[in-house]
Amino acid sequence: MKYGFFDDSNKEYVITNPATPFPWINYLGNEDFFSLVSNTAGGYSFYKDAKFRRLNRYRYNNVPMDNGGRYFYIKDGDTMWSPGWKPVKTELDSYECRHGLSYTKIKGEKNGLEAEVTMFVPLGNWAEIQKMTLTNTSSEPKTFKLFSYNEWCLWNAEDDQNNLQRNLNTGEVEIDGATLYHKTEYKERRNHYAFYHLNSEIDGFDTDRESFIGLYNEFSNPQAVLDGAPRNSEAHGWSPIASHYKEITLAPGQSEDLIFILGYVENAEDDKWESKGVINKTKAKALINKFDTVEKVDAALAELASYWENLLSVINIEHEDDKLNRMVNIWNQYQCMVTFNMSRSASFFEVGIGRGMGFRDSNQDLIGFVHQIPERARERIIDIASTQFPDGGCYHQYQPLTKRGNDAIGGGFNDDPMWLILGTVSYIKESGDFSILDEMVPFDNNPALAKTLFDHLTISFNHVINNLGPNGLPLIGRADWNDCLNLNCFSNDPNESFQTTENNTTGSKAESLMIAGLFVVYGKDYIELCKELGKTEEAKRATAYVDTMIEAVKEKGWDGEWYLRAYDYYGKKVGSNENEEAKIFIESQGWCSMAEIGIEEGMVEKSLNSVKERLDTPYGIVLNNPAFTEYKIEYGEISTYPAGYKENAGIFCHNNPWIMIGETKLGRGNEAWQYYKQISPAYLEEVQDLHKVEPYVYCQMIAGKDAYKPGEGKNSWLSGTAAWNFYAVVQYILGINPDYNGLMIDPCIPNEWKGYKVDRKFRGATYNIEIKNPNGVSKGVAAIIVNGEEIEGNIIPVLPAGNHSVEVIMGEPKIASNKEIEELSVN
Repeated sequence: MKYGFFDDSNKEYVITNPATPFPWINYLGNEDFFSLVSNTAGGYSFYKDAKFRRLNRYRYNNVPMDNGGRYFYIKDGDTMWSPGWKPVKTELDSYECRHGLSYTKIKGEKNGLEAEVTMFVPLGNWAEIQKMTLTNTSSEPKTFKLFSYNEWCLWNAEDDQNNLQRNLNTGEVEIDGATLYHKTEYKERRNHYAFYHLNSEIDGFDTDRESFIGLYNEFSNPQAVLDGAPRNSEAHGWSPIASHYKEITLAPGQSEDLIFILGYVENAEDDKWESKGVINKTKAKALINKFDTVEKVDAALAELASYWENLLSVINIEHEDDKLNRMVNIWNQYQCMVTFNMSRSASFFEVGIGRGMGFRDSNQDLIGFVHQIPERARERIIDIASTQFPDGGCYHQYQPLTKRGNDAIGGGFNDDPMWLILGTVSYIKESGDFSILDEMVPFDNNPALAKTLFDHLTISFNHVINNLGPNGLPLIGRADWNDCLNLNCFSNDPNESFQTTENNTTGSKAESLMIAGLFVVYGKDYIELCKELGKTEEAKRATAYVDTMIEAVKEKGWDGEWYLRAYDYYGKKVGSNENEEAKIFIESQGWCSMAEIGIEEGMVEKSLNSVKERLDTPYGIVLNNPAFTEYKIEYGEISTYPAGYKENAGIFCHNNPWIMIGETKLGRGNEAWQYYKQISPAYLEEVQDLHKVEPYVYCQMIAGKDAYKPGEGKNSWLSGTAAWNFYAVVQYILGINPDYNGLMIDPCIPNEWKGYKVDRKFRGATYNIEIKNPNGVSKGVAAIIVNGEEIEGNIIPVLPAGNHSVEVIMGEPKIASNKEIEELSVN
């Protein structure tokens, strides 16, 4: 069954059946203030940190699913309904949810009354705006009652689950006309409060949950709405809420607009109070004044649309495949932006409590985002690097509120340092800004330990070569990219986390082929950067270590038909044909192929052929095969999952693009393209009942061939899958690569493609690129003509501001005569 459709002209996904197989969500906000909203208006808002600054309560993994949100109840005679279907679930005469770029519109109609709610976060403001339009579509006058509903949080969202003896005694509110303020703990230690405002006089209110809902009622049948009358309750302790009540009459065909504002305010310590016990509302009123009319709200919506139009204009493709166009031009870029903002901190699958911004995650997210707003990528790189340790190790995560490392998780994930090279190099190639390397950046947030960012990169490189095992391969530490391959943990206690339990690395022989490949890929990037900077001796030093690593992989990391995954604590092979289970893993095949280790000897080709034979499925490439069927204590968490799920032979979509890129190294465009389509959401619309999660964004995991339901998706939105798939399709399949000195053109496409166009903004100029493939090749550039003149090689130099015409003729690389170029162009 299909539950909606893509509206490409409006850059929206339109949901027409509210009972989607799983809640399909959207993100509002782009800087500090964010909201999650499902297709039935579920979700919550927060300022920077969903653990410590969450405005609304939300109930994850509840029955029924997706409980809590920005709810509106309409009491029309004896009929009670909500425009988003939930929570009342009264059958609607019509329903539509439009998830757009940082906004969502939900519209429902019942018995001749239509209610549309547009939700968004205005640029540069700490508020969610909810514009409601009520329309009488009947031929008779309509009198009805409207109730809004928001349940407050704004304290530690984790503590909210367990410290009830305190939390049920702290709730405090203020009522000021149509503005309902939440000021719990404000008089003690908080410098912030929240409010919920309506730009119209109200006929009543409620601020106490039990008074509004009733102690034994549910969201679907609040007693105040059933009775058609508010309680005018004021919360003291217990559970504070904000509910406006308004009686409305509409003539036939008449509409009325209402503006609801859910806002967040911070006050300086000496400016917290208007008078004793009364909060200073100056900032709140100023925020309200900015959005208290339809005209102001519509202007803010237009500004948001313009903002996104600009972001998406940096890279735009024109291909005969509409699904590819919508993924590259709209949804994949949008997801990259959201994932950059959120890292892995808040989604339907990450509750915003236990994780912050990831060191490796944030660096990887940059590669899908850096072209849109390089200056924000620059800031993120500095923030990430500031949490690094002096020896090159890293806090695995940092908290967005404080930008400090997360002590609860700590470090010891030995792949983390090399990702900083990826993030930094990607930023410089996009922006041309080498000055970032001269920035003084602390270690462990200690300014006294500050060194230049380039020094951080050197120390990151050195961290690998200073932590090698007996085979000359990188020690894995607590884990590498796969945090569930815990070769040094040996956990028997179900009450502890594999990621934070004792790290038995002393004396361990556990080495990672994934880190080895990673080191070669980004070691080469480090060498190239050193050469650009004229650091010849450092480039030579680094080259020697990279060459040594390549030989170690060839000698100790090759299993005959594929690359080993690792060596375990005892020095035994992991991911070998000698093993009974998990004979082959995807990660090392991806990274060693991307590094082209042994490509001349046929290793890369054999490895990728083994991936096709053993790991490929119709829904994507599984992580390992055969699946684990028993717990192996020396492997850790990976072997705890049921076969076919998550890291145990699930399709971990994040790493599928590594194989796509590996295929392009061999020039196998058909294979790279097939792998791309298998996991790209726009190509999965026809299997929505099976796939379950949103058809417009990537998910982290799809159930593998050993699972009960192969093809079932989980963990959507916040995944490195978004950045890596965008990176793979744009830079390695479509072949548009930012480089230090220009744009490198190097497509690797299916033979059947005749061509496509790419508009690419780059360092102040716009390149209008047309790729032509007259002879049906997969790889190779025969000629590039820029503004009518042929250039040598395949790097278009940095050009002055303005539009520039670029024609690319694919074929055998050669210097063609003008006559030959003209003939190819005609064809």
